[in-house]
Order: sequence, then C-alpha cells, then structure tokens
Amino acid sequence: MKKNENTPFETEIQALEALVLEDYGSERAIDRLELFTQPDGEVIEDIIAKLFRVVFPGYFSDHTYRVYNLKNSVSNLIEDIAFHLSEQTAIALRGGEAPSEDGSEKREAERITAEFLRSLPAIRALIDTDLSAAFDGDPAAASPEEVIISYPGLYATTVNRIAHVLYGLNVPLIPRIMTEHAHSKTGIDIHPGASIGKYFFIDHGTGIVIGETTVIGDNVKIYQGVTIGALSTRGGQRLHGQKRHPTIEDNVTIYAGASILGGDTVIGHDSIIGSNAFLTRSVAPGTRVSVRNQELQFKSGEVRRDKKEDRGEGEVPEWCYII
Repeated sequence: MKKNENTPFETEIQALEALVLEDYGSERAIDRLELFTQPDGEVIEDIIAKLFRVVFPGYFSDHTYRVYNLKNSVSNLIEDIAFHLSEQTAIALRGGEAPSEDGSEKREAERITAEFLRSLPAIRALIDTDLSAAFDGDPAAASPEEVIISYPGLYATTVNRIAHVLYGLNVPLIPRIMTEHAHSKTGIDIHPGASIGKYFFIDHGTGIVIGETTVIGDNVKIYQGVTIGALSTRGGQRLHGQKRHPTIEDNVTIYAGASILGGDTVIGHDSIIGSNAFLTRSVAPGTRVSVRNQELQFKSGEVRRDKKEDRGEGEVPEWCYII
C-alpha cells in the first residue's frame, strides 16, 4: 500500500516546529533546554506541607506515614524534609550548572539544611506569638485552632518565617518559591527578605504586599490591601541591595488600603495609619494618620417621565426611579 503523503497542514506544522526549535538557539534565559537544573516547585510545596506538620504537629493530617506515635512521625518527617531540602538546595546553589566534581554544593546544602532545621524551635516560638496576636486581636476568632486551620494571614506569615531563615542562609530561589506559593494560595505577597518581629497579625489579608527590605517591629497589625513598598523601582537592578522599603516600628496598626512607600520612611512606634492613607515620608511615634472623608452627595428619588407616560399610555415602572 502506498504511504500517504503529508497534508499541507501537516507540512506547515513541521515547518513551524523547526521554526520554534531554531528560536531556542538564541541563548536567552528563556532558551535553557537542560531539565532538572532548577529547584522543583512541586517538591518545595511538599516540603512546606511537611514543615507545617512539624510546626503544628496536631493540626494537619499526614496521608503518607501510617505512624501513630508522634515521636516516630516527626522523626520521619524531619528525615524526609532534610533529604529533599538539601537536594533542592544543592540544585539551587549550582545555579543551573552541572554538579561540581568535588561535591562542594552538596556539602554546603547539607550544612544549610542542618542549620535551618536547628532553627525550627525558634521559628515555632515566633509563630506561636503570631497565633496569639491573631486570636487576641480578632473578636471573630472562635479559637486558636480556627486561626491555625483557616486563617490565610497565619498561613502566609508561617511560610514567610520559614522562607526568611533560608533567605538569611543565602539559599537562592527556594525562599521566593515558598513565599510565592503562599502568595498564590492567600493573596498575601511577603518577600522572604522582609524582617518581621514577633506578635505579627495580618487580618483578612487579601492584597497585602510587603517588600524585600521592609523592617517590621513587634506587635504590628495590618489589614487587607496594605502596601509596604518601594517609592520607585525605575532604577531596576541598580537598586538591588539598597533599603527600598519602609520601617514599621513596634505597636503600629495599618488599616485597609493604606500605602506606605520608600526606604527612608519610618512609621514611629504606637502609630495608627488609617484606611487609604498614602505615605512617602516618616511619621513620629504616636501619630494618627487619617484621610478626611470625601464629600458624599445624596439626591432624593425622582421620577423619570418618558414620552409614553406623557401620552397617557401607562405608568412609569419602578425601574425608572433614579437616585
């Protein structure tokens, strides 16, 4: 039987395939072809899930380990986290290159992983203060258990506490993958470089942005839609490493929709920043910042009379009433 020749459409597709493959040869960042040279996002997310079971041992079920003894369960979890985190960290340290012959990245990754795991008690102590701040500061919270299981603010803060330690250990990529996972899950965007004190409470949370060089003190409460950001990023990479984001001192409350911008901006302790405030300069301790209410206008109901009514052909329907 004679083999069928390609149809014009199949021929065109083959030509387009060749065009795309040729485009890969441009040596841009997006043209990298080597697989498994960057950390695996799904593995990182699994590490986060396992770390949550270590941080909150009695709250999140484990469908992998059929171990009912807490000591054995946590031991298994830590061994699993240690193996996968050190493996992913070694990949991140290589920066897309092949493993070195002397195995230096592997040894450094193991050192970093051990240092991180050594920090877990301190991380848990900070998270416990965040839990207290959320429960004590929110009259809608029925119990601490409700906060742990369902509050997006505590979830995002917990991930940030974890990622911030790895960021401080100079781990590339992985801390940002962690916080962007929390961002996609909660709508709360906290850069892992942000330094946050104890008793930190995010209420509601959606739309919050906290930049890399932000410094936040103790007992700070932030509502939804708050931006703690850079005044300008037009300098691009020339601004890398500079203090671009504000400092928020202790006992500050920032209400919904407020924007606080600039690396030189300091919000003094015990201040209250009202909703929708826009600040690009520092305020003294104990300051109350508010936006004067916009003038609201109200008109009484009026009837819009159309030609049909003028002709006596019927009454004006209810939907014609306007305010």
